[in-house]
Amino acid sequence: MRRRLLAAGLFGAAAYPFASFATETWPTKPVRLIVPFPPGGPVDSTARIFSQKLGEIWKNPIVIDNRAGAGGTIGATIAAKEAPDGYTLFLGSIHHAVNPSLMGKLPYDIEKDFAPVSFAAMFPVFVVAHPSVPASSIKELIAYAKSGHTLAYGSSGNGGGTHLAGELFNMEAGTKLQHVPYKGSGPAMNDLLGGQVQLMFSDAPTALQHIKSGRIKVLGVASRKRSGMLPDVPTVAESGLPGYEAYSWAALFAPAQTPKPILDKINADFNVAMKDAGVKQRLLQAGAEADAGTQEQMRQRLHSEIEKWRKVIQTAGITAG
Repeated sequence: MRRRLLAAGLFGAAAYPFASFATETWPTKPVRLIVPFPPGGPVDSTARIFSQKLGEIWKNPIVIDNRAGAGGTIGATIAAKEAPDGYTLFLGSIHHAVNPSLMGKLPYDIEKDFAPVSFAAMFPVFVVAHPSVPASSIKELIAYAKSGHTLAYGSSGNGGGTHLAGELFNMEAGTKLQHVPYKGSGPAMNDLLGGQVQLMFSDAPTALQHIKSGRIKVLGVASRKRSGMLPDVPTVAESGLPGYEAYSWAALFAPAQTPKPILDKINADFNVAMKDAGVKQRLLQAGAEADAGTQEQMRQRLHSEIEKWRKVIQTAGITAG
């Protein structure tokens, strides 16, 4: 038995030779960050904002590698197979909490094949309406919807975060808002502006300019706390629907088996970067709020998100496509 244990120990040391000096010398070369969405979107913008500061801290650049497709599963599949040495990281999103329930069996397991590093950013979801809707608050919206009026809400696509936010609203408010899926938030917003749909549970980057211009009206923000982007807008929870919470997010992962000293260093340095005033301001301008924390907080929150949206998907009978 002693020989077996010794052999196993030697093998482990050979397999992960970087573990013993992780915090002293890592990183010694550029770090690759896989972003599973196209350039220019909220998750990609978040990556580019914090990676610049994090690269300064590490004195090594972070190279953004966009691997878009299949609702974020292509990038996740690639990242899950990379060496667990800290030199490849992955920026996941709410899609990766939803996909297990929406798509069934995947080539990876987001909880088993990745090590959580930290949540990165929260993208507030605003409940917005066409000016023709005779409601100026969440309470008035619920009352109007329950009085027999048909209201349709547009989303960025079937099974996406803005769709699920609407279905969660229906479940908790007892309303029957009709879902109209689009190929992206932009087309959905265009139809809201034109009055073809009456509502949207919209991400901040899509909605803010139109809220500020007065072309649409905002009834509430779906996150737990009021948003620094529009601090005067009440939360849905405080204005008629206690307990309601929906938002999009981005979170930083590493391949499973990445040594803990490296994970600890990444987490510590990442939290420093996300507390930087310049980073926080740039995120706000991009429609995101810095939302870093501990590895354990991320692990628990990820699991909670998976379970929460699984219930919504099953109850509403949502399928991919």
